[in-house]
Amino acid sequence: MAIENVSDTARWVAVYRAMETARPDAIFRDPFADRLAGPRGHEILDGLPKERALAWPMIVRTAVFDEIILDAVRNKKTDLVVNLAAGLDARPWRLPLPPSLHWVDVDLPGILNYKTGMLQDEKPVCRYEAVTADLTDAAVRRELFSRLGAGSSRALVISEGLLVYLTPEQVAELAADLHAQPGFQEWLIDLASPQLLKRMTRTWGKSLPESAPFRFAPAESTEFFLPYGWREALFLSLWEESLRLNRTMKGARFWNLIGKLYPKRMRERFRRFSGLILLERT
Repeated sequence: MAIENVSDTARWVAVYRAMETARPDAIFRDPFADRLAGPRGHEILDGLPKERALAWPMIVRTAVFDEIILDAVRNKKTDLVVNLAAGLDARPWRLPLPPSLHWVDVDLPGILNYKTGMLQDEKPVCRYEAVTADLTDAAVRRELFSRLGAGSSRALVISEGLLVYLTPEQVAELAADLHAQPGFQEWLIDLASPQLLKRMTRTWGKSLPESAPFRFAPAESTEFFLPYGWREALFLSLWEESLRLNRTMKGARFWNLIGKLYPKRMRERFRRFSGLILLERT
C-alpha cells in the first residue's frame, strides 16, 4: 500500500507505537495507537522494506520525547506545549500531564480532523486545542505563533519527525518565526546527519510520495540553528538511548563495543549520526 502523502507516515509510526504498547515490558503505553493507525497503517507498514525490524528508532524517539516533555512540564514551569505536525500523537490523552497545561496540536486538516474524530469520546488530561494549518504558509504560521505566544510565559515547541521533510530555507524561516515569540523558550526536535539522510533515502525514499522527499540534514548539525536564535541545550544520541532503553537493532551491543576501538573523532561523528535534541533560546 503506497504512502500517498506525508500525513500517511503518521499512520505508519502509530503502528510502531501500537507494537511497543503490546509488549509486556513496554517502555511506554499508547492505548490509542492501534485505533489511530487503523487497517491502512498496517497496510502501509507491510508494504515498506524491513518494516518491523526498523521500528526501534521510532519507539526510542517516542519514549525519549515523553521523558523530556514530562520534565519540562513538571520541573520548568512550562505552561504551553505546541506540537507542530502533530500527526496521530496522543500524548494529551495518555501522558500524566497537569490539567492546567495548554497543549496545542497543529497539523493539516486531513490528519488532525481524523485524529480528533477518532478520539472524540476520549477526554484529554489537559487543556487541549487542535489547530488545522499548513505550516509552510508563513502568514498563517506567524499569526498562530503570535496568538499562542501572547498567552504563554514559558512554552515548549515540539517538531517530531517534521524537519527532515523541509528544505533548509523552510527550517530557517520556522526557527526565526518561533524565536520571534519570547515565551517560546525551548524547542524539541529530532535531527538526522547527512549520512543518515542518504541511508533513509535508500531504504524508504521510493516508498514516499514525490512531494515529500527527505531533505533536511545539516552538515553543521545543531549549529545550523544559531543564526536564528536557538542553541543546543541537550543532545541525546538515538543510538545511545536505544541501548539505554533496550530497544535497538540486532547485534547493537557488539557493534557498540567495536565502535569503542575507533578514534574519538569518529566515535563522536557516529554518536551524532541521529540525535534527539532540546534547543533553547540564545
